[in-house]
Amino acid sequence: MFKIPDNVSTHENVYDVLKERGFIEQTTDDEGIRELLGREKVKFYIGFDATADCLHVGHFMQVIIMMYMQKYGHTPVVLIGGGTTMLGDPSGRSDARPMMTVEQIDENGRHFKALFDRFLEFDEEWKHIPGKGVLGKGGENKTPAPGKAICVNNAEWLRDINYLEFIRDIGSKFSVNEMLRAECFKQRMEKGLSFLEFNYMLLQGYDFYVQARDYNCKIEFGGNDQWSNILAGRDLARRLLGKDDYYGMTFSLLTKADGTKMGKSQKGALWLDADKCSPYDFYQYWRNVDDADVDKCLRMLTFLPMDEVKRLSSLEGSELNHAKEVLAFEVTRLVHGEAEAEKAQQAARAAFGGDGAMDNIPTKKIELPEGGMGLVALIKAAGLVSSNGEGFRTIEQGGLTMNGEKVTDAKMIVTADMFGEDGIIFRKGKKTFLKVQL
Repeated sequence: MFKIPDNVSTHENVYDVLKERGFIEQTTDDEGIRELLGREKVKFYIGFDATADCLHVGHFMQVIIMMYMQKYGHTPVVLIGGGTTMLGDPSGRSDARPMMTVEQIDENGRHFKALFDRFLEFDEEWKHIPGKGVLGKGGENKTPAPGKAICVNNAEWLRDINYLEFIRDIGSKFSVNEMLRAECFKQRMEKGLSFLEFNYMLLQGYDFYVQARDYNCKIEFGGNDQWSNILAGRDLARRLLGKDDYYGMTFSLLTKADGTKMGKSQKGALWLDADKCSPYDFYQYWRNVDDADVDKCLRMLTFLPMDEVKRLSSLEGSELNHAKEVLAFEVTRLVHGEAEAEKAQQAARAAFGGDGAMDNIPTKKIELPEGGMGLVALIKAAGLVSSNGEGFRTIEQGGLTMNGEKVTDAKMIVTADMFGEDGIIFRKGKKTFLKVQL
């Protein structure tokens, strides 16, 4: 498991560390949170709805924040949304999320937990004890071991809830007028917002209340798109429990300098699972970020000391490529381990500079029919292009090489004798390499 080095910051309060790295977007009380985090070790939570079977780099920002908090002695509560996923969060969406079965949601939740285990150390003996009814107090079977995270699933308290009791005890505490002013609802009103989705804020607010009530969780963290939901939970916990020391904090979404979301490659989302996004492709994404994004990525996605971050970010011209290589290696090392990061770096150097091991370039094995296969059909089957049309366009525009030679004949037939012992190395554009073997 990756351990954050002690020299990551000179600050002693994790609030100052998060501020220094540029994570914090907005809080319910800057000074109150800073004072709380400096005074005591707290439980805080981040919710993850199980909408897929893998975490992507957008989630990774939240994982890194939990790692920082754990480093400084606080207790991360990973909340897997087995209940809230059944409704679907309308925040940041232009349309409703597709409905999922309970079996799909539970399986996705198990995949999530396995991925969290790679980054956080959990107290596996800790268990939440749900209360009875909507307002019935629950608890915990033990105090979490110092410095360890805990994991809960809101399916425990949401799936079997009595709806009439919930609406009476919780729904009565929400103002429809205030809810409609929330950004997550305003952007959906013109295209249509279902009553199902309208309930989501109540459920997320109830999550905060349950955790504050049962095991003294004091802060909810989330992406900036969760601000309205976090405020709802903070306010509900304060109202029902009669205490003021509950807080919320949101973090910058991982965006490029032009404001668009970061983490989408040509092949889709940048997943944290090697089966969905190879370490090489993952490395290449960070190696090729825009110059304007290098500083932000080094601050937020690596645990390099800030002095080193500033030094690397100040490089100019061709020297900035060194900073990008450091960024790519550090992020890949964190997600996939040192060995895979080394392989990816060697493969990238071999592909682009003639220095390194070509053995580590992504490889795809295919079955070749007797008599061969059309080139476009072959590169589509290998996953280098997504369609025949893209294949033909790539070749027509001079964007495909085959063992270092530019391809000009889009209708050529590739036969078995052209592969040799090591296969064929294709390059699409300047940055995408693939070795195809039989």
